[in-house]
Amino acid sequence: MSFRNLILATDSYKQSHFLQYPPQTTAVSAYVEARAGGIFKEVVFVGLQAFIKQYLTEKIDSLDVDEAELVCKEHGLPFNREGWDIIRLEHNGRLPIEIQALAEGSVVPLGTPLVQVRNLDPRLPWLSTFIETALLRAIWYPSTVATLSYHVKKIIYRALLQSSEDPDGQIPFKLHDFGARGVSSSESAALGGFAHLVNFKGTDTMEALEFARRYYGANEMPAFSIPAAEHSTITSWGKDREADAYSNMIDQFGSGIVAVVSDSYDLMNAVENVWGGELKEKVLKMGGTLVVRPDSGDPVTTPLDVLHALWEKFGGTINSKGYKVLNPKVRVIQGDGMDLEKIDRLFCTLLLEGWSADNIAVGMGGGLLQGVMRDDLRFAMKANAIQIDNGEWVPVQKRPATDPTKASKAGRLAVCATRLIDYPVVTLAEDQVELQDNLLKVVYSKGNLEALTSLSELRARTEKRLKEELAA
Repeated sequence: MSFRNLILATDSYKQSHFLQYPPQTTAVSAYVEARAGGIFKEVVFVGLQAFIKQYLTEKIDSLDVDEAELVCKEHGLPFNREGWDIIRLEHNGRLPIEIQALAEGSVVPLGTPLVQVRNLDPRLPWLSTFIETALLRAIWYPSTVATLSYHVKKIIYRALLQSSEDPDGQIPFKLHDFGARGVSSSESAALGGFAHLVNFKGTDTMEALEFARRYYGANEMPAFSIPAAEHSTITSWGKDREADAYSNMIDQFGSGIVAVVSDSYDLMNAVENVWGGELKEKVLKMGGTLVVRPDSGDPVTTPLDVLHALWEKFGGTINSKGYKVLNPKVRVIQGDGMDLEKIDRLFCTLLLEGWSADNIAVGMGGGLLQGVMRDDLRFAMKANAIQIDNGEWVPVQKRPATDPTKASKAGRLAVCATRLIDYPVVTLAEDQVELQDNLLKVVYSKGNLEALTSLSELRARTEKRLKEELAA
């Protein structure tokens, strides 16, 4: 469910903050970062453009203000009727703020400012931090999903570079998103599913396709899937007709790639005696490729057992890098129980046992789209400067003695590029940097989206960074 009243898309206590800033405060600056100390060392930034298009280009009208006033009064809060009427009547219902941001798709070290916000109407200094809840939520979730997906890609691409003759051709479809049913809402499926598409082109989360088109200019189909069986379409034939169920899959879809879940009864019997026995000639004669899908058992050892059985039944070749590649008629996908650690173990074991990473793809479900939290990358939005009577920016900073890792940055910020692989950007004071060198560019101002980026541009940025890291 999407709530369209932006005035209520915040934490309750924000409604009282307009009364809490120092007298004569005319501007507040705040920034968003993934703080150092998260589960990864870097973050893939994504999601801001969709938030701006979906929420900040919409007008706040009198019905929104009236509704919010009623809710706040009954909820026990003060309400800034004067401030919201200024926005409604004098700013055409759009927030008079400026948002600067890094280019989406940027992969930067934790601790790098991703977004910086300031109000542009001196009567509304509280507005910069009022949008924290909605803005932070719009950024931390897709950025964390994209970061997780990126690190899976790094693991698999490294394995492909070592064992595949076509790593660049293989990598786009090596991690498939099965997470739509495991998330809390359709909006989460769309947003998280899109974040995955920054790195890969395989998904079963169809909401992500329209999201990519609507908010990131994906004019061509942004991702793909294949016909695939589920347990109901196999078990409905009955155990005695398991081979008939599999044969039907080849009859219906065998001209292309088709995935068949094969553990409804006995996985290894299905692989060795049905696929590799009764239906072997049919598999060899099909025009496309059979992808065998285990859906139970140990997520590392089980797909390896399937690979060994398929090799025994269908054979294969040793490629120019010295790794075994199955007959092109058969492949494997492991989508059950996968997470970053298991994917790493699976591909490490594949290489140790002499298998090319060409032979297998992996999928993730709720672990990709639902298993992430804001604290994974320690996302936060903090005030970093204020103006009094339109004067100079005065740095402000949080420095809790009980947890120094939560210290915030002081003063208006800029981000500049470096030539270092490990630290491709550096954070500096805004007044130390020439405007053209600041990577924090204005993307939204006074209701207008100032810059657009496309899914193809996001993909190009993450791809460039991935290859830089692996080449170092």
